[in-house]
Amino acid sequence: MERFKRFLGCGWNFPVGTDQQGGIAMSWHEENIAQNIEIILGTAPGERQMRPEFGCNIHDLVFKPNNRITANLAEHFARVAIIKWEPRVDNVEVKADPDPYEENKLRLEISYTIRTTNTTRNLVYPFYLEEREEEA
Repeated sequence: MERFKRFLGCGWNFPVGTDQQGGIAMSWHEENIAQNIEIILGTAPGERQMRPEFGCNIHDLVFKPNNRITANLAEHFARVAIIKWEPRVDNVEVKADPDPYEENKLRLEISYTIRTTNTTRNLVYPFYLEEREEEA
């Protein structure tokens, strides 16, 4: 099994920090995939100078109302971005729902299967919608 996990790779831990020896902290295997998905969702297209198309269009929804239409768009944008930018996963499913306790937050429940190990994983990504100021 460890032989297959090498394919999953490693990378800098996110957020970037140091390890106990003072070097750059690293994330490995399944944790690296989960962190990469969070980076994909947290990056708006155009933010990265050397790769301007990288990221997720979910950020276009920041000032939209927290309703089913916005949730459906968030599901679509997140699923498309993960499929495009994370080649180590298959069977990506995204379910977005307004958070019942915070009116300006969407909860994205993401499940995916890691290709080489056929392991199903999931994570919850909170996406915050800004409240509009009422015009006087």
